[in-house]
Amino acid sequence: MPTKGSNAGTEKSPTPLPVQEGDMLQRTASEDGQVSDCSDPQVQRGLKPRHSQMIAIGGAIGTSLFVGTGQMLAIGGPAFLLLAFCILCSLMVSVVTALVEVATYLPIAGGTMSYYAHRYVSSSMGFALGYLYWYSMGILIPYEVTAASLVVDYWETDFPIAALITIMITLIVVLNLLPVSVYGETEFWFVSLKVFLIIGLLITSIVLFLGGGPNHDRLGFRYWNDPGPVNDYLIPGTSAGRFVAFLQTLVLASFAFVLAPEQLIITAGEMQNPQKNLPKASQRYFLRLLLFFVSSALAIGVVCPSNDPRLTSGGAGAGSSPFVVGITTAGIRVLDSVVNAGILASAWSAGNAFLYASSRSLYSLAVAGSAPRVFARCNRWGVPYVAIGTSAAFSLLSYLNVSSSSAVVFNWLVNLTNTSGFISWICCCVVFVRFRAATAAQHVQVPYRSFVQPYGPASY
Repeated sequence: MPTKGSNAGTEKSPTPLPVQEGDMLQRTASEDGQVSDCSDPQVQRGLKPRHSQMIAIGGAIGTSLFVGTGQMLAIGGPAFLLLAFCILCSLMVSVVTALVEVATYLPIAGGTMSYYAHRYVSSSMGFALGYLYWYSMGILIPYEVTAASLVVDYWETDFPIAALITIMITLIVVLNLLPVSVYGETEFWFVSLKVFLIIGLLITSIVLFLGGGPNHDRLGFRYWNDPGPVNDYLIPGTSAGRFVAFLQTLVLASFAFVLAPEQLIITAGEMQNPQKNLPKASQRYFLRLLLFFVSSALAIGVVCPSNDPRLTSGGAGAGSSPFVVGITTAGIRVLDSVVNAGILASAWSAGNAFLYASSRSLYSLAVAGSAPRVFARCNRWGVPYVAIGTSAAFSLLSYLNVSSSSAVVFNWLVNLTNTSGFISWICCCVVFVRFRAATAAQHVQVPYRSFVQPYGPASY
């Protein structure tokens, strides 16, 4: 695995991926990448920067932010919840900037992080990372579909869960089979609904903070004093218990960010003018992370006490959401159903984004020669329909949750994704370090450099 001389970044590289018009904006990148042309149908560049940002954000903003934060708050308290999101957002800045540097140099069709690992580190890492992405993002599809079906139970309807799961899976698959420009526009507006919901909840939190609720009770930082800013976990009344509470909160919070940076990079192969637009998309991505996660964590600590039993009661949908708990405590009616509808749209949109990412990961594996070539087939709109159909098979695992005993097995499968996220981020940092070494050895000018690098991966 050399990092110097003409062998850097080329030895043991996979079969070169085909290049499309507009892939390479610089001659040096095309020459050093050794990209060859191909007449086979392939994915098309129909995604705008706003589409890419929202697809990546859509996978992160799901039930974990709206509902899962309730469990985090109950375990760690408002201070540990806020600290966990701050740490993870700073980690995302390091990982995303590293990935963007690599992807903007060679933004080719099918160029995911597994391909770059194949090219700059080893074929074995690229192979393993590609299948890790495909499985992890694929298994999150039924997770989000199941979450969406359970959210409906909040309204106490008699609609069969299996029928609802079938409807949601059908909609997700159909949208992914549309031309990528149509898919991107649809996902953009669905994610926008989640953005408006978060902004509305943040405004509501500010109003309650200042005492503008129905009972005119000014909350301030009351819940930071009683029951307190931090909790202990497993070992009551000790510093060790508080440390364990922080670690558990950090692990739970990381689920919201699992494979989120990689989703942004996956869109580079179908983004218009990626060497210019991908860095812009990444910068806006950071700002949205800070707004949605850090601000939400602070707002949750303001409106909801960490010792409220509803946070851990296992209520369906919005029943255990800290936002809804705080809103109902303040005496605001009807808004809980609005939030529940937003959570339903969030879960569905996240599942939609995960099918896109999973199918493109399988497509990338096929183009690189690590999976059967049939998965690289595209129709005349540039949609990898075979990869989409195969990845959509993961969604059938949603039906396991119709049975309580099968749901236990399903939870085992989902729990693997947390570990895969950390493994992926470590591998991405290794790929970036090798990429930097290769470009430095050959004195190659890259189109994008981040001020965070190369110190980000080292700190991680």
